[in-house]
Amino acid sequence: MAKKLESLLGDHVLRQSGDTPEHVPVGALCGEGRVVGLYFSASWCPPCRNFTPLLIDFYTNLKKSGDILEIVFVSWDKDEASFQEYFSSMPWTAVPFDPTKKAKLTKKFRVQGIPKFVLIDAGTGKLITCEGYSCVINDKDGKEFPWRPKKLYEVIQGKLLRSDRTEVDAVESLKGKTVCLYFSAHWCPPCRAFTPMLAKLYKKLKEDKKNVEMVFVSSDRSEESFGQYLDSMPWLAVPFGDSRVDQMKNLFAVDGIPLLVVLDDKGEVITLNGRGAAMMDEEGVEFPWYPKPVNELTGNAAIQLNESACLVLFTEGEDDDIEWGSEVLTEAATAEHNKGEDQELFFFFGGDDEICDSVRNFAKLPDTCPLLVILDFPEQKVYQCTEKTITSEVVKEFVRGYFGETLEPIPLRGPE
Repeated sequence: MAKKLESLLGDHVLRQSGDTPEHVPVGALCGEGRVVGLYFSASWCPPCRNFTPLLIDFYTNLKKSGDILEIVFVSWDKDEASFQEYFSSMPWTAVPFDPTKKAKLTKKFRVQGIPKFVLIDAGTGKLITCEGYSCVINDKDGKEFPWRPKKLYEVIQGKLLRSDRTEVDAVESLKGKTVCLYFSAHWCPPCRAFTPMLAKLYKKLKEDKKNVEMVFVSSDRSEESFGQYLDSMPWLAVPFGDSRVDQMKNLFAVDGIPLLVVLDDKGEVITLNGRGAAMMDEEGVEFPWYPKPVNELTGNAAIQLNESACLVLFTEGEDDDIEWGSEVLTEAATAEHNKGEDQELFFFFGGDDEICDSVRNFAKLPDTCPLLVILDFPEQKVYQCTEKTITSEVVKEFVRGYFGETLEPIPLRGPE
């Protein structure tokens, strides 16, 4: 899987060797059973300066057990001199100082703050976890390294509560069902606004004989608030203060609530955006909301727009326009969708949702239809297709141009 790592890191990384760092082929980091850790950090960041010595100790001790981990420093420093000074204190490798490469890796792994420690299986090239920072903090001896995510049923074993406080066995209650984990709290206004709607949807799904169960995973600050909130819920809950709460938050990288995670009967994630799906489908017609290659551009797409490159075909919003827009995008969108976790470009058609006008205004796009663009907000760039007639072939060629870096970007400046 050297090619996969090379596509991320380039053909070489740097390793300290006296006064001059030496070039190390990225392929040398690969191998069955090995792990590559990407360490996003910067010398100007106090939490990074505090964490780096801990990571050095962890790395040094793990090396005594064998050459199973290589760390690659991805610098967020503001200049090469700062990068070199900080890198000189590290016993591992680094991506050569390059803001463009840093931006690409930051977008790929959705790094919103540092320090961040991302672990990749060097044998398969697949992501292991983006939560390496907290793993090092909580497992300094590396007893559970490389912290491969556990399946839901490994984590949730034990007792769950009904709203009447009777206990049920988690595995028996959830076995063979589509499971929705509802991360929420009574103190959170958006949660309290969403919960009644979700309760209504849950009852509808049950009436429709859907094989589904929901589990409340609380972020409440007191058992009293937890109990008061649970009284309004017709589903199960992890008991207040249970250690499984933090385990599940880590498992699904929960950094904000409300969050509704939907999993299939084997515990595999169907969608992490169950809340957005539920708000768009209050009757649960499309439940359990498997991700589609092409989606309508609505307010629920805001997270995707902010985190990833998105191709958008703006239309007049009439039913025929929307049907046509979805059709011409489908072939290229399906090819990207089939990449799974490696998908880098997401596809939308713009109808008459008010966010379409907001996005056009923000990106300073012309008020014409149809209009085909790629919005790369993480890199502050916009790409506009110059073809007046949009066909499936035009879309595919536009996508090829984006990935081949042959399109001319327009810097994104936002509204004046």
